[in-house]
Amino acid sequence: METREKIIIIGGGFAGLQLAKSLNNKNKKVLVLDKVNHHMFQPLFYQVACGRIEPSNISFPFRKIFQASRNTQFRLTEVQKIIPEQNKVIADDAEFTYDKLIIATGCKTNFFGNKDLEKQAFGMKNTQEAISIRNHVLLTFEKLILEKRRSDDGNWNIVIVGSGPTGVELAGAFSEMKKEILPRDYPYMNFSQLEIILVSSTEKPLAVMSHESQDKSEQYLKDLGVRFMSGEVVTEYDGDKVHLKSGKTIPSNNVIWAAGVTGNVIEGFPSEKLVRNRYIVDRHNKIKGYDNIFAIGDIAYMETPKYPQGHPQVANVAIHQAKNLGKNFLRKKSEPWEEYEYKDQGSMATIGKHRAVVDLPFIKFQGLFAWYFWMFLHLMLILSVRNKLAIFFNWMWSYFNKDSSLRLIISPNVKNNTEQ
Repeated sequence: METREKIIIIGGGFAGLQLAKSLNNKNKKVLVLDKVNHHMFQPLFYQVACGRIEPSNISFPFRKIFQASRNTQFRLTEVQKIIPEQNKVIADDAEFTYDKLIIATGCKTNFFGNKDLEKQAFGMKNTQEAISIRNHVLLTFEKLILEKRRSDDGNWNIVIVGSGPTGVELAGAFSEMKKEILPRDYPYMNFSQLEIILVSSTEKPLAVMSHESQDKSEQYLKDLGVRFMSGEVVTEYDGDKVHLKSGKTIPSNNVIWAAGVTGNVIEGFPSEKLVRNRYIVDRHNKIKGYDNIFAIGDIAYMETPKYPQGHPQVANVAIHQAKNLGKNFLRKKSEPWEEYEYKDQGSMATIGKHRAVVDLPFIKFQGLFAWYFWMFLHLMLILSVRNKLAIFFNWMWSYFNKDSSLRLIISPNVKNNTEQ
């Protein structure tokens, strides 16, 4: 009897999960390794940060996903090193061997080497960080009331650095929270003095989208009262003031960094295998120089005629690279592998209620219909029916009541194990 090929997938994001699902119940032994026990639907992290939906609504336990699988297993561990010469993966508390290895570790927030920024500002690349943002922003208002401090010194400003989809969606959501929700929760505070500030290194928000979407999103931000600071670069943040390259400063205790990402690279590969912290791969997602090691999704750098500088680090690329690689793994040995090429399916962003911009390959539109389109598409991408219903209910409740009941401050309980 032929021995089944053992495939290890490191990372359960969009790319890793899609590949595992493509190989589910096939004649392969599949092992998924991740440092958390669930898949996270990252496009809706900003709604967790603003208290609109619960983290559980966009989190899907791997063991539940593969509960009925005959060939796919999951291990909760963080990979520390890969030894390609021995086909071995070294994790926190275990070692694993493989026939084929797929790296799908995705990205983390890029603070561009600024340790102070990394220490003081919030990233938003996982569930824990989104919850931390929600906790910190709400605690700011609680402390202001308790300490009877002045609110007009700007220390409560919410500053978002980076004007891509994450940045503008956060700015729009916090602006609506300022207008509709916070005055009811804190009736004795003057929220007209609270500023939602979006700092952008580009002249327009959503720089990767069409000019129509850029102009419309800037107008939406203005309508919502967001202060858009274009052509500005953050150089320093000490926890109280944001320092800009122009010499300006912004007082704030709440800074969210959405200005870039960098790959989650694993130790074990020489630097010449990387470009901008992404593994160099061929058109089959094979890391150059290795026959049985692959990289997919945000961590993969693939040059093609249409994308000579590599593909954009978006979910659609990750999902379709995984689907293509899964099909290639299942081909007969005599069959040639199919090369990957990304077909741009468009991009979109929502900037508050009834405000969204959509760029599709064949049409561009904005406004109310774009907002409904954004909601429908994201709802359809949610994995389980239960989660779809929960999110839909929360959205409808917020739509009609202009409120949310999810503003919980949940901090971890740290036990003191110091010996007496």
